[in-house]
Amino acid sequence: MDPIPLEELALLDVLKRIDQGLELTASDAPIRQRLHDSALAVEGDGGMQLTAAGIEMCKSLQHRVAADAQAEKILQKREGSDLNA
Repeated sequence: MDPIPLEELALLDVLKRIDQGLELTASDAPIRQRLHDSALAVEGDGGMQLTAAGIEMCKSLQHRVAADAQAEKILQKREGSDLNA
């Protein structure tokens, strides 16, 4: 399994910040527009808010990160047991 691309990790970071109600920075402007264009987030009273699709994307990316971490642990265990054999 290929590791999660950095672009997706950056997307997850922005989605999490929106969910937490944190301010986005000027450097987030391009991704902010992409989120709006893809209906993952909308402008609300208190700034950007995730749509249902944005929440699902965030969950999906979080699961991918967790799965990658679990796969890495398994590979490290296998390598460790190969060295001990």
